[in-house]
Amino acid sequence: MTILITGIQGFVGSNLVDALKGQHELYGLDIDLSPIDGVKDIYEWSRISSLPEVDVVIHLAGKAHDVNNKALAEEYFQVNTKLTQQIFDWFLTTKAKKFIFFSSVKAVANSVPDVMLTEDVMPQPVGPYGESKRKAEEYILSRFDVNKHPERVNKFVYILRPSMIHGKGNKGNLNLLYAFVRKGFAWPLGAFENKRSFTSVANLIFIVSALIEKNVQSGVYHVSDDEALSTTEIILIISEVLSKPIKILHIHPSVIRWAARIGTMLHLPFNSSRLNKLTENYIVSNNKIKQALQIEILPVRAVDGMKKTIKSFSL
Repeated sequence: MTILITGIQGFVGSNLVDALKGQHELYGLDIDLSPIDGVKDIYEWSRISSLPEVDVVIHLAGKAHDVNNKALAEEYFQVNTKLTQQIFDWFLTTKAKKFIFFSSVKAVANSVPDVMLTEDVMPQPVGPYGESKRKAEEYILSRFDVNKHPERVNKFVYILRPSMIHGKGNKGNLNLLYAFVRKGFAWPLGAFENKRSFTSVANLIFIVSALIEKNVQSGVYHVSDDEALSTTEIILIISEVLSKPIKILHIHPSVIRWAARIGTMLHLPFNSSRLNKLTENYIVSNNKIKQALQIEILPVRAVDGMKKTIKSFSL
């Protein structure tokens, strides 16, 4: 097939290219026009009208979540919402059959303390990142209505909401945990028993490849590995990969929370916000996408995917 990947120079884009090149004819749309092996041509956004005819559009381009909250809100809506509207409008005018939009679980909820996040949950995003992704979703869903536009019945539109994606080239918070273990510090949060869903880029590519090859029903799909991991489990995985033993401290949570509150008052790196990110539950259900693909398990176990990502940090 002929495939257009927006944001092709990014972390997920580069991994997709590695997986799809040689099997499909690939084009890119990005602000970085540097040549990529296996990609026929890369276009800038001002040249959308001159893009070639393609079979599939994979829309990755977007502004990533700024954990330091330094980005202006308008930047998120300019990139995550307006660029999505622009490329989706183009898709609707073409013969392209499939549109795969990478949204985020943050378009639904900023926190999931006591439940598993499913597609049935009413979206209540918090902050400009999640809000801008949700606005993009709403635009796609409003424009892709086969009842109002029966001529679009042969098109397929997928909105994917992955949990935190990791893999080769990952630049997320896992790097901070990796550095913590590598420096030999004791892990002080062993008393917290949280569970978080992650998405191995290998499982993500498996899902995208299946959506390209099969005519799966259009819709919104959450994406995550089959198993959730605790932060302490990730620390132990990093320790194993580095062959660097780490001491796990089980300090009472109330003491840790008190220290975090002090950190918040004194504007220290360890504060209540950082503690919450490290110890919160955020479990995402992937049952709907697996049922749609008619599979029982994804090819890569969460632990194995995490080990592969950690190993890539030292390459």
